Amino acid sequence: MIKKLLLGACAVGVVGYLGIATYIYNYDSNRSSKLIETVATPKGDAQIREIFYQRGCEYCHTGNAPMPFYASFPIAKQLMEYDVRKGYIHFNLEATMDSLVNGTAAPESDLAKIERAVYDQTMPPTRYTAVHWSGSLSTEDREKILNWAEQQRAQYYVTKGVSEAFKNEVVQPLPEPMPTDPKKVAMGSILYHDTRLSGDDSLSCETCHKLDAGGVDNLVTSKGINGQMGPINAPTVFNSVYNVEQFWDGRAKNLQEQAGGPPLNPIEMGSESWDQIIGKLAKDPDLTAAFIEVYPQGYSADTITDAIAEFEKTLVTPNSPFDRYMKGDENALTAQQKHGFQLFKDNKCGTCHVGKNLGGQSFEMMGLKEDYFAARGKGIAEVDLGRFNFTTFERDRNRFKVPTLRNIEQTGPYLHDGSMDSLKDAVDMMLKYQLETTLPEKDVDDIVAFLKSLTGEYKLDQPTKL
Repeated sequence: MIKKLLLGACAVGVVGYLGIATYIYNYDSNRSSKLIETVATPKGDAQIREIFYQRGCEYCHTGNAPMPFYASFPIAKQLMEYDVRKGYIHFNLEATMDSLVNGTAAPESDLAKIERAVYDQTMPPTRYTAVHWSGSLSTEDREKILNWAEQQRAQYYVTKGVSEAFKNEVVQPLPEPMPTDPKKVAMGSILYHDTRLSGDDSLSCETCHKLDAGGVDNLVTSKGINGQMGPINAPTVFNSVYNVEQFWDGRAKNLQEQAGGPPLNPIEMGSESWDQIIGKLAKDPDLTAAFIEVYPQGYSADTITDAIAEFEKTLVTPNSPFDRYMKGDENALTAQQKHGFQLFKDNKCGTCHVGKNLGGQSFEMMGLKEDYFAARGKGIAEVDLGRFNFTTFERDRNRFKVPTLRNIEQTGPYLHDGSMDSLKDAVDMMLKYQLETTLPEKDVDDIVAFLKSLTGEYKLDQPTKL
């Protein structure tokens, strides 16, 4: 009797499972067809867009995917909300989906994450494909996605002169410096070093972003006007022109916007207004005459920050051992550094520290796998909310712009809160809280050795005063 009951229960379970899975299969097929039809003639790769829709990638990796009716049922609701929340935190596919419609470049960090998931065959997860029969990627799908990613990288991101062997690497050497206006650069250099941009004439941009110290001040948090301590670690100014946006939270879209922030910040440089700054600069006849030669319209917040931004475009550090290696010099890296580079890639570091700046291309959650802030034990300060403070999107809570790894040996202490004194500690921390893994000490040492190969050269050849 018991055996019959068990068999009957199993049969009911199997029939129920098959019925649900069949319904979901049909729902997914109709849904993906409708989504594909929403753009009749996409300018991007229509095949890749269709694969992402057909496999349901945007269910968990966008914030606006339509859900089936059963998403409101108990148990299903909790499971789906968990999967969507977890997936969306790890990776937001929206920008890539937009690029596939508009024919624009997919974000560099997105390409790296997608490639890695395809190589490792971690997506879609088994729990998803168990009920979404159309969710699995076929071998042909994987080949198409990888070919598309390689084509995107070749078209938009490969550095000219990189060795053939490294053209499809997620990290790239620095390109040739971008064109700049020499007169604006020279004026920007003078203003970058001018303490009159601060309220009490004691601080300049160079105070916190020292050009002889890796572009930082090597403090946990920077010291501003009247000895006030800022809330966050100063990021390096070197190679910041290659960041997708500026500041840890990305609130400035470019260098010029960033340059306009600190002078009026009451904790940083503490000027009352641009009129106050301009009034002081205007009392210097030599500077004013030189400035008008470059900017005939005269002093303004726009012209001052434009000059500083133009100067900062030149703050690049090429010719690191890593750059030389990527361009074909096999002897530029030691055996230890080469092994560290391989470990860097094997452990997914390049999915966030991506591109020519080895970072600065995306915003990632601090403590993706384990709660960093709970372990830190100091509570959550406003600055720890990261990008959320700027966007107010819940997904951006505790999310920060990935810092560049270039010149990293010179830019400690590390992290947005300056909590890591050594590079080795920082690597251990990232392995634990971002990847939920540990490595033997020798391997960590090899990764650190590789990171030290990212130190480049900068030569100040612009005036700092008239």
